Amino acid sequence: MAVPSLQDSYGSLEARLKRQLLFGLAGDAFVYCQFLDGLSGHLRTFLRRRLPHRLDDVEDILQETLLAVHDALHTYQSNRPLTTWARAIARYKLMDFFRRHARREALHEVVDDELHFGKSDVEAADARRDVAGLLEALPDRHRVPIELVKLQGLSVAEAARCSGLSESAIKVGIHRGLKLLAVRVQVER
Repeated sequence: MAVPSLQDSYGSLEARLKRQLLFGLAGDAFVYCQFLDGLSGHLRTFLRRRLPHRLDDVEDILQETLLAVHDALHTYQSNRPLTTWARAIARYKLMDFFRRHARREALHEVVDDELHFGKSDVEAADARRDVAGLLEALPDRHRVPIELVKLQGLSVAEAARCSGLSESAIKVGIHRGLKLLAVRVQVER
């Protein structure tokens, strides 16, 4: 009796999940639940490998991923591997988690005030005025993305939703705006 290889078991998982998804999309709620259970197991393993010591967070990210998969089903192309598509969504959710977690950790970090902050309120006010002056000179397509992402701490996706710009326009606006600011600061020296 031959032992199935890892590739065989992956291939059968892929085929089973794809079949369950297609039946589920055709209206079979029971099979759709089986699809979600099977996909959950696959994604849970994927996420646990990346966060081995944070099992509670794995479950939270898994739930966010399953919701995103459900919301994005209209984008799935049936001629493409389903598990690869779902893992890509999980990767994005994992990156969101790391971003949120890094921000949260930074709030609890011990900071040496003299190293990181001005020595007086006057210096901080001067710095804010200087930054505001530099940003005012930028066109809105560069200024708004920088303010939303770099100063307010929003993600690119959040900034895109707030401003009505596309995510790529936000990224390009930040990149080009920062280049313009760097040139301007160099000239003013």
